[in-house]
Amino acid sequence: MNESDDFDEDEDPGLLPEHEQDDQTPSMFGDTAPPPETGDGKKKDSYLVLARKYRPQSFADLIGQETMVTTLANAFRKGRIAHAFMLTGVRGIGKTTTARLLARALNYETDTVDGPSIELDPPGRHCQAIIESRHPDVLELDAASRTGVDDMRELLDGARYTPVSARYKVFIIDEVHMLSKSAFNALLKTLEEPPAHVKFIFATTEIRKVPVTVLSRCQRFDLRRLDVDQLSAHLANVCANEDARVSPEGLALIARAAEGSVRDALSILDQAIVGAEDGMETPAETIRDMLGLADRSRLLTLFDMAASGDHKQALIELDDQIQAGADPMIVFKDLIDLSVEVSRARVLGDDYKITGPAEWSRMTRAIAEKVSPAQATRYWQILMKGFEAAGYAPEPSTALQMTLIQMAAAAHVPPPEDAVKAILEGRMGGAPAPQDSGDPPSKNDDAGVTSMGQPATFEGILALLEARKRADLQYESERFLRPGDIRFGHMSFELTPNAPPSLGPGLQKFLSDETGVNWRFEVEPSNAETVYERRERERRERIDAAMKDEHLASIIQSFPGAEVLDVVPRSDEDEEDAENIVHVDFSSDTERRKERR
Repeated sequence: MNESDDFDEDEDPGLLPEHEQDDQTPSMFGDTAPPPETGDGKKKDSYLVLARKYRPQSFADLIGQETMVTTLANAFRKGRIAHAFMLTGVRGIGKTTTARLLARALNYETDTVDGPSIELDPPGRHCQAIIESRHPDVLELDAASRTGVDDMRELLDGARYTPVSARYKVFIIDEVHMLSKSAFNALLKTLEEPPAHVKFIFATTEIRKVPVTVLSRCQRFDLRRLDVDQLSAHLANVCANEDARVSPEGLALIARAAEGSVRDALSILDQAIVGAEDGMETPAETIRDMLGLADRSRLLTLFDMAASGDHKQALIELDDQIQAGADPMIVFKDLIDLSVEVSRARVLGDDYKITGPAEWSRMTRAIAEKVSPAQATRYWQILMKGFEAAGYAPEPSTALQMTLIQMAAAAHVPPPEDAVKAILEGRMGGAPAPQDSGDPPSKNDDAGVTSMGQPATFEGILALLEARKRADLQYESERFLRPGDIRFGHMSFELTPNAPPSLGPGLQKFLSDETGVNWRFEVEPSNAETVYERRERERRERIDAAMKDEHLASIIQSFPGAEVLDVVPRSDEDEEDAENIVHVDFSSDTERRKERR
């Protein structure tokens, strides 16, 4: 601006004339801009998202956390209040909200109440300031952005001073697991000897990353995930309060997609409500499209096709669902969930329940009737391995297709328990196989497997190896392993001196992968024979018994250099007058020695 430009010395150049003032822009000094006007000239309130609007304002509002609330109520009533609290749980479960409720409870004060209390109605003198995060004695630190030791020292410097107006000085540290090692060390000293007027409240989603030295000085509360029923009921209440209509199936879809997080569920519900016309109900199809989900009934149909061995129809159905907008990775997760539901329906029988329409339950039960518990476990393992492969496959959809083909191929293979029992029956001369009674897999039966087809003896383990065509492990186990105490999930044994070092780890991994249980192996002395040693001993005993027959002995002596290799008991198809079949080796001693070498 030149000096010659017009300028009124009495006018402040920093202010616009009154008719040019912008009343929609907040002042730099913190003045709140007035809300915008509606068409009729009335002031319009700004919209508050459901996740904030329905944030719990008291401990009674915390749904699904009754155990924690009861423990806190007892501690406050008895005056045994910890100096540090650790809140852990999944995202959106209410850790920060609970931390602020605790801060209010610690500093609760009214005209009639002058002591800590979890009864926060009516609100106390400090409640509103704490809710709005502007109380001078309640300090919040986001460890995700302030992880250094200097930040922690700056925060703890204030711990030496007494509260300005409240009863306690409360430090709330969110995502505490992200603090550096030096920051944790700086915090530890204050945690060990905290001033009487200081309380700490920590929140984290990664409790395993918090040092044990810190955890041991805190009272820990694990905030529970909400199940689908609880979350659906909560969403239904919110819809009633908001005068919104969402189909029950749609609410179940939202609750399932939120994976136990109330905040996530309310955020999805917010989007679902605005997706419907005024006064109209939001259908499940709209929510399914919004979330990229496949129809649950169609997913059950897809699972049934694969479990029935119908490769072609399974791939056609999958392609149709992907073309309709289904996300392959979400389909993967849903199929894994369905494999669990089918297993539960198979084991629980009439006690099985599922959240959602009756059709889902009916279809799940129908699939469960077609498969055994071991087959359902096999499908779960196939899907889990396929889901892992989809993470590095060029296209997740191709991994999903190959997984469905593998499931369909597995449907044509006899159930594992049937294959193992059939092998054992053959070995044991046609011993009757136990019936599938649904007993837990800890109970052994005479055939070497549990009632659910899981190996429970050494014979059962060998039969499972044979059924899975693991000739390498089967050969090594029979030749080098002396079994000890063996039951489902546990095996003790002794290895011969010439056993390969990979036998133990290889067999343990095989059993864990096949049964879905981490087997515990113990190496200890055993008086048992290896299978190879037992077979050799039994062969020699049969030969010795046969050679006591004078007629057979004279025949053998008639052939110089002949050696009896084995004596095999006759079968029903052999001649009635032949007691045994004798195998004789007529090769020379020199040739025999070469063959043995």
